[in-house]
Amino acid sequence: MMPNNTGRRHISSASSALLIGGMLGLIQALLLIVSAKPILSYMGIKSDSPMLSPAYKYLTLRSLGAPAVLLSLAMQGVFRGFKDTKTPLYAIVVGAIVNIVLDPILIFVFKMRVIGAAIAHVFSQYLISLILLWKLMEQVDLLRPHIKALQLGRFLKNGFLLLMRVIAATFCVTLAASMSTRLGSTEMAAFQICLQVWVAASLLADGLAVAGQVILAGAFARQDYTRATATAALSFGYGTCSLINCWCWIKLLIRSVYNTDAKVLRLLSLGIPFVAATQPINTIAFVFDGINYGSSDFCYSAFSMVLVALASVVCLWLLSSHYGFVGIWVALSIFMGLRVIAGLGRIGTASGPWSFLNKY
Repeated sequence: MMPNNTGRRHISSASSALLIGGMLGLIQALLLIVSAKPILSYMGIKSDSPMLSPAYKYLTLRSLGAPAVLLSLAMQGVFRGFKDTKTPLYAIVVGAIVNIVLDPILIFVFKMRVIGAAIAHVFSQYLISLILLWKLMEQVDLLRPHIKALQLGRFLKNGFLLLMRVIAATFCVTLAASMSTRLGSTEMAAFQICLQVWVAASLLADGLAVAGQVILAGAFARQDYTRATATAALSFGYGTCSLINCWCWIKLLIRSVYNTDAKVLRLLSLGIPFVAATQPINTIAFVFDGINYGSSDFCYSAFSMVLVALASVVCLWLLSSHYGFVGIWVALSIFMGLRVIAGLGRIGTASGPWSFLNKY
């Protein structure tokens, strides 16, 4: 990584990330558009369902934003490597504000409904990508003259492992959503409300995971194992203590916003305890994600998630068939608990990159 005459740095991995992210984004968009109806059918939306038409329009339009989403994620990773978390934050905030402003205008003023929601999302994602690209080009020479300098082999290897992890984790949540849809429209509505709050609250811990990842990566690069151990312990302790009090504010939020349908509210009263009670668990799970990524333990992260997902899928099938809506949330709670056990087990057994703990 050397600066040139313009003050910008040559970083081949940045170009690799953008190239692979763009290619995967195009492939993902194409697959989503072509297989939109089979995906919706898998999600439990039947051919005669009134949800099919708006869902199909929303999915196909929103899939056009896939290249922007993956490019944005790739560039966020590059900035994270610079230990610059402000630039991605500002870009995402700008995109979110634009999305929030466009949503009511397109949905209600222009009466575009779900089409307007999809357009607002896609526009905001491309805006985020353009902002990040503009800021990145100020610091890095993105175009390299030789394809060998892109280190595609290394990226594809680690990228494939992380892709395995993402697919496994996403499959569990998607399967849970599909099962709630098959229970009925009321159960689906209640599940989606709980899920969105569950995910939003859980992602509050993502900043902690990012910080832990950056600090750990630097510590391992310098073989500063004392700092690595201290960072992991601090992250774990903070994750354990945080978000304990989320029960009250989550319940208040849902009650104040979604208070029109008695049937949905009844199901929400069953889902809220799981949404709230699992937040400390979710926080720790995200922290361990950052710890594993920071130590470059991609292989363990991928295969442990696959095993966790397999066990969780079995729980989903069994519990949802016997206990319905509540069973789905019990299974998701088990899923997050197993993720914590997998992350803790790696450090606890002092294996892999943590083998240096055997010296203490």
